[in-house]
Amino acid sequence: MKTWIKRTLIAAGVSAVLLGTLAACGGHHSRGPWSDAQVSEMRGKAIERISGKLELTAAQKPKLEALADALIAQRAALRGAPGSEPRAELQALIAGSTFDRAKAQALLQGKTAAVQGQGPKVVDAMADFYDSLTPAQQAQVREMMDKRGRGWSRGG
Repeated sequence: MKTWIKRTLIAAGVSAVLLGTLAACGGHHSRGPWSDAQVSEMRGKAIERISGKLELTAAQKPKLEALADALIAQRAALRGAPGSEPRAELQALIAGSTFDRAKAQALLQGKTAAVQGQGPKVVDAMADFYDSLTPAQQAQVREMMDKRGRGWSRGG
C-alpha cells in the first residue's frame, strides 16, 4: 500500500478515535448542541487521556492539541452556522408528502464543502501528530485502532 494512503487511513482512524473520545466524554451533558465551554472541557479531557495513554512528550502534546483544534473546527464547519439545527434541517426534508430532493442535495453539497475545506487541515494535523510519535507509540495507536477504539475508553 502506498505510504500516503496508509498515512491517510491511519490519520482518519485516529481522528475517529479522538472524535469518539470527545463524544464519549460528552455523554453526561444535556442533549442538544454543546456550548463552547463544554467543547473546550471535553477537548482538555480527551487530550489528557490520550496524552496519558501514549505517554506523550512535551514536544508531542502540542501536535495533539493542534489535531484536536482541527477536529473541532471541522465539527463546527459540518454543523453549519451558529443556531442552525441539523435535526430540523433533516426533518424539513420529510415534512411534505414527498422527500425534498433539492434541499437534500443542497444540504449534502454544504456538508461536502465543509469536509473539503477543513479535511486537509485535519489530515495535516493528524500526519504531524502521528509522525511525531515514536515507533512504540505508533504501534500503540494501531493496536487501539485494531480494537476499534475501545482501548481508549475508561474501561480499556
